[in-house]
Amino acid sequence: MAAQDINTYDFLINDEDEVMLLLYARDTEPHDSSIEINAAEKSAVLHRTPTDDVWLDGIPDDVLDSLQDSDKLLVCELSVEKDDKDTKIIYAYEADITD
Repeated sequence: MAAQDINTYDFLINDEDEVMLLLYARDTEPHDSSIEINAAEKSAVLHRTPTDDVWLDGIPDDVLDSLQDSDKLLVCELSVEKDDKDTKIIYAYEADITD
């Protein structure tokens, strides 16, 4: 992930078909997180806190398929650095999946 845009995000799927969302850390610490999936629109809304939402568009079909079989999504929020090799995980948490 290049640090050009704080709104950049990516999904990874491991060998157990578990999905991880990578995005850049926001200013507040996440809590009571959940994610609403809209498979028809290939989109989702990550509710980091009750008042902080992150909109995700253009979710790939393989990610949507894996999410439909899960009840939680692992989220890793990363530091914004000039050099990607200096990037650190700021927050790692699970978000309940809803639809």
